[in-house]
Amino acid sequence: MHADDQVGEGVSADLAVLLRSVDDGRPVKIVPSVCGGCGGRVFLVLFDDVEGGAARMCVACGGRAFIADSEEFWEDADPGEAGCPCGSREFETAVAFSLGNDGMVRWVTVALRCRRDGAVGVCADWKIDYGPTDHLLTMA
Repeated sequence: MHADDQVGEGVSADLAVLLRSVDDGRPVKIVPSVCGGCGGRVFLVLFDDVEGGAARMCVACGGRAFIADSEEFWEDADPGEAGCPCGSREFETAVAFSLGNDGMVRWVTVALRCRRDGAVGVCADWKIDYGPTDHLLTMA
C-alpha cells in the first residue's frame, strides 16, 4: 500500500484490498466500473489475460464499454469470458491505475468480485508505455 493511494467511492473493501496488494509500490487510483447508460454496477466481463485488455457489458441494460485502452488492441486479442468457480458470470468490477512519479498511468489492473459468492480475483493487467494518459482514468 502506498500513502498516495486513492480509492473511489463505491469500490468494495474486498476489491480495494486486492488491488492494493497487487500494485508494484507505486501509488494507485482505484475506480469502480459504472455503466454510463444506466449507472449499473454488475457486469459480464471479457478479458485477454495474455496481452491484457478487458471489456464489460452491463447486466441491467446491456451497455458495453472497453476498460482503459483495451479497444485499441481488441482486434488482436483472444478474449475469454470471466466466470467464477461457483458458476456465476456476473461481477462487480474495479480498476487500479498504477501511477508513475510523473502522475501518468503506467499499469492497469482489472479485478472482479463475484456477485453470488463474493470471491475476488484479478482477471487482467497490462502496461501503459505512452502518454499522456489522463483519459484512461475515466475508462473503468
